[in-house]
Order: sequence, then structure tokens, then C-alpha cells
Amino acid sequence: MDHAMDRYLGKTLDNRYEILEVIGAGGMAVVYKALCHRLNRYVAVKILRDDMATDAESRRRFTTESKAISMLSHPNIVSVYDVSRGGDPMYIVMELVDGISLKQYMEKRGALTWKEALHFSSQIARALSHAHSKGIIHRDIKPHNIMLTRDGVIKVADFGIARLQDSQNTLMNQEALGSVHYISPEQAKGETVDARTDLYSLGVVMYEMLTGRLPFEGDSAVSVAVQHINAIPLQPRDIVPDIPAGLEAITMKAMNPDIHQRYQSAEELLADLDRFRADENASVAAPEEVFFPQPDDEALAAQEQAPLGVYSGRSYVVKQNVRPISRSGELSYDKFIRRRSRSKKVSMLSGFLIVLAFLLACFVFLWNFFIRDIFEDAERVNVPNFVGDNYEDIVNNTSLTDVFHFNITMRPSATVEENIVMEQSPEPDKSLMKQSSGIDVELVVSSGIQMVDIPDLYNKEYRDATAALEELGFVVEHTYAASEVTKNYVIGTNPAAGEQLAVGGTVQLIISGGPELVLMEVPDLLNLTQSQAIDALYQAGLTLGSVTSGYSDTYGYGRVMWQSAEAGSEVAEGTLIYLVISQGPAPQPSQPEEEAPPASVEG
Repeated sequence: MDHAMDRYLGKTLDNRYEILEVIGAGGMAVVYKALCHRLNRYVAVKILRDDMATDAESRRRFTTESKAISMLSHPNIVSVYDVSRGGDPMYIVMELVDGISLKQYMEKRGALTWKEALHFSSQIARALSHAHSKGIIHRDIKPHNIMLTRDGVIKVADFGIARLQDSQNTLMNQEALGSVHYISPEQAKGETVDARTDLYSLGVVMYEMLTGRLPFEGDSAVSVAVQHINAIPLQPRDIVPDIPAGLEAITMKAMNPDIHQRYQSAEELLADLDRFRADENASVAAPEEVFFPQPDDEALAAQEQAPLGVYSGRSYVVKQNVRPISRSGELSYDKFIRRRSRSKKVSMLSGFLIVLAFLLACFVFLWNFFIRDIFEDAERVNVPNFVGDNYEDIVNNTSLTDVFHFNITMRPSATVEENIVMEQSPEPDKSLMKQSSGIDVELVVSSGIQMVDIPDLYNKEYRDATAALEELGFVVEHTYAASEVTKNYVIGTNPAAGEQLAVGGTVQLIISGGPELVLMEVPDLLNLTQSQAIDALYQAGLTLGSVTSGYSDTYGYGRVMWQSAEAGSEVAEGTLIYLVISQGPAPQPSQPEEEAPPASVEG
């Protein structure tokens, strides 16, 4: 990761959005995962790249995107939560989508089933319908800019080259934007675009979903752009014969190079998709309107002068002396029938074997966890108390290892001797069913006192210093003091750098509050909800630390039961305040059933 992308990591924008990691980068902006401290949720923050921030055109485009997407609110469009109010850096705060791009999905799957393509296309069309209704044209519809969540919901993203439809902006030839494989003919020619431009790009995406390939390929971007203007694409059913004719017709009409023969609105395209979904044989985009018509008399007269595949304005002109593409590699009809019959038999046999394997797996599961216990005498044992014992004596005791399977975790301790068990799970005296593989028992064993040198953290950013100390196993406390050192950077530690301290001990991190330490009064957060407490800290100029939970008979569920700094006390501006949220009263132990006491295991 280069420094330009890395420099925002750990920073907090507008005292609210803490930048955590880079999740994507483009030619104009970098997208980061961030934590919103006010609402305590993860978001995506898109920041204009440093090398673009000085370019007026880039800043204008970035501002256009923020204006455009802030007008949109639709389940199939990535939500926008906030935009920068000016100044540097310029950024947009968006929904963090848990999923992958449609391009990544297609790279894994290849050609999609026509039902998947129909499902995804309908969602994209709905998103475009909403955007177009607000006067916004995306102009860069492609699988890379379409996110797919884990539950199959489409989210259209990246309005980076979108424009408002009423803006008077005609692109010059050299400025035709959008990815060349999905670009519309009018974009390739540098003409004025409208909502139908997005529909052409959607048609190309549908073509790629159905066939697993792009309609036009070339050695350069220019050659691909020229094909969008002049060439005739191969019909999808010539590539994948199983594609329904109606869906092929819709796809080809959407990507018709003549903008007047294309779908005129996203609603019109969506209506055909819905009509086809309800009835695959319904009358949708008529083939004579979609599949390139034969030349008329006027076009025939100009045929000798027209190059292969040139669109004359009303029809396509194809020279008569052009040889058709060889079909020597295609199957005959009889071979196709034989292969299809063989495929059906293989599919039926595969399906039978899968069902058989599933039933066998279900039987094994039921036998191991339910049925076997009916035919075997249940034997239960009480878990002994291992805390305070030497773990070597435990693991070397065959009477214990025949019944229990021990998992050992070593942990430094300044109070418990080396090799002595400090914690166990399950807890002592719990009655469990005896198992042939042994009952799993987790033991936390003291590795004794472990002394570690305090590192030199002078002039390091306090969050980096805190992370370094916690990684060494120390508990960290923050103290602020006035200093000429940059605000929020470390000016010392207690114990001092180079001294040794036992792992688990507390290190006081002394942080610069600037030449003149600004003190803020700590608000009373007790009995507030977590969101109320976060908002109160933000208003007080303080920062939320970690949030944990605990049981309380005094404070109701979801209310703050403890805060790390006393209400009314004064602390440095930006100090981390840690909270404990109540889970309500502690659960009462269940009453054991009256039965004969289970056998104990002596150890």
C-alpha cells in the first residue's frame, strides 16, 4: 500500500469517522472501511485521491457524484449517509455492503443461469428507474460497479461519472467516459447522452450474464468502441442455446445501437422483464424490432460502399461477398440429441447418488446424537475442580484422560504460580454425558510471571502506541499533559521506556494535549442508552473507547452501568471514555432435577 492511500489510516474525519483499512481504489478516489463513533457502526468512506484533489475537474466530478447520490434512496442503490461539508479531504460516507461485485461473482460462476440473470437485471433496472426519475444518469453501468450481497440483493454503486440530466454538458469525443466494453454508441461518438445510455450498458451486462462473454472484444479500447458503433454482436442463443428467446429479445433490444429503437425508459424495460417472468411465452420485445433488420432498397444501393457491419441509420449493411463464419465445430442435430439424452441419464444418476449420500449423512447424524443413546445406557460424570492443581499431574493421570480430553492454554500471571490451572470450562461439578472421544475440557494454565521491556513510544500517535502495548500484554491507561509535542502524540510512559514490567501489568501512557491543555468536563453517562452516551461524549469533545457488557440489578438492560471517568471530572479533550452496558440482572442458576447422584471421577 502506497503512502498516499495509507496516510488516512487511523485518522478520524470530522471527529466522527475513524478510518480503519483500505477496501478499494479507483482512478479518482480510494474507499476505506471506517467506524462511525456517533452511531457505532461500520461504514464505507470514499475519499478523493491526493493527486486528484488539486485538479478542478476532478473536484467538480466528485462534488457532482456527492450531489447525485445524496438525492437517491432505493434498496437497490448503495445508501449514502453523509458527505463532507467542504475543505480537505473531500469524502462521501456510504453504506458498507457485505458482499462482492457482480463481476467477481461472474468470474467465479461463468455464464449465469437465465433465471439468475433475469433476477439481477430486474433489480438493476429498478435502481436505474429510481435514478432516472431523479434526473440522474449513471453513465458507467458495468458489473464492477454493481454489488451483490450475500442474500442476493443487487446494490448499484459508483456514481463517479454520473451527471444531472438537466445539466448542459456535452462530452467531446476524447472525453467519452465509462468502461469501453459497456459503453454506448453515443458515448463512444462523444454525443450527448440520456437515460437510454444506461439501458444500453445494462443490455451489455445482461448479455455477459447470459453468455459468460462480452459482445465485443478487441486489441485496444478504440477497436472495442468502434465495434459498439459499427459491428453486429453474435446472438446470445448462438452461444448458449438454452437461453429463452424472449429474454434474448429483451437483451438485444436493450443494447440496440439505434437509440430510437432501444428501450426508451427503464420502466419500459422492467415491464418486459416482469411480463417475461410471468409468462416465458409472452409477447415481449418483438424480434423484428430487436434483431437487426434486413437492408432496404436505399441501403442496398449503398452496400458496395459500406464496410462490413456498418449501421446506415435505418438498417445494417453486410456485404454479399463476406463468407459466413465456419460452423465445422458445431454438433449435428442427431449428435446433439444423443448427448442431451446421455446428459439426462448422468444427471439422474448424479441426483440419485446425492440424495442417497444425504440420507446416509442424516442417518449417521441421528445415530450419533439421538438414536444411539436410546439403545445404550447413559453414563454421566461430574467434572472435577481442576483450578489450583498442577496441569502436568492432570494430563498424566490416565483415570482422567480416559474420560476427559484436555485443551491447554498458557497465560502469563503475576499472582498464580507456573503450571497451575487458573480457569476451566466446563465449570466444576457440572454433570455431563460420557463420550467415547472424551469430554472436552478447556484449561487455562499459568505460565508464571513474564517480564517484558517497556518500548520507547515517544512521539508516536497514541492509538498506535496503545495497540503496541496491548499487543505485548499490558493494560493501558491514558493521561494527558501540556507539551510542545504534537497533540495526541506520546510524550512518555510510566514505567519509563526500557524498564521491565510483568505481562498483565498496567502502563500509563502520557499523551500530549498540546501547548495549552484543553480540559473538558466528563458528562454523566450512567443510565443512558449506548447511542445517547455516544452522542453525549461527542458533544463534550470526548472519544468513545471500548464498550463491554455486564450484569446489574440497578441499571436496566441496554443502559450504561459504568464509565471510566467520573462524571463532572475534567479530562483532556479527546480522552477515551470506556463504557460498560448493563445486560440486566444476572441469570439465576437452574434448579437441578432430583435424581440419583451421578458418579464422580476421582483424580
